[in-house]
Amino acid sequence: MFLISKESLRINEKIRIREVRVTSATGEQLGIMATRDALRMAEEQHLDLVEVAPKAKPPVCRIMDFGKYRYEQQKREKEARKKQKIISIKEVKLRPNIEQHDFDVKLKNAIRFVEEGNKVKVTIMFRGRELSHPELGKEVLSRVAEKLGDSVSIERNAKLEGKNMTMIVAPKVQKPIKAKKPIKADTEGGNSNAKN
Repeated sequence: MFLISKESLRINEKIRIREVRVTSATGEQLGIMATRDALRMAEEQHLDLVEVAPKAKPPVCRIMDFGKYRYEQQKREKEARKKQKIISIKEVKLRPNIEQHDFDVKLKNAIRFVEEGNKVKVTIMFRGRELSHPELGKEVLSRVAEKLGDSVSIERNAKLEGKNMTMIVAPKVQKPIKAKKPIKADTEGGNSNAKN
């Protein structure tokens, strides 16, 4: 079924054009006719006349149950919203000379965020003279990437932006594992490499 934007809908008496091209509820072309005749035809079938292509010459109208159409459209939109997965970016902030316990706590948070399906922005915040040693920040970021292991893919490598160095990691998408066909052993004596 086709979709019509809610803003452009004109139905029944709101259609103010003399002639329209009409299609039936089943999609059959009924031809060009006066709007009042099309309205009468729709009323006889207890349906609505809906303008579906206002810019066409002449505009195209369809005879349909408008209430049922709106209900089905809202139902489809609701299903689409339900299937949509919202991925947000969580941030974990570290310092270039972070202590081991603090690093472990921040890493645990990053792992939790990844397991929830969120992307994680790992930020190393530099202060003062620490900026003259960006390699310390890269070391910390590489430790984070190493500890997160294969559960993540690095979306953006370490990059210095002002006083912060950032890296973005995302959870890896699990691909379904295809079952491999078992390899048949050569039971016939033709190709044997075994020694007697």
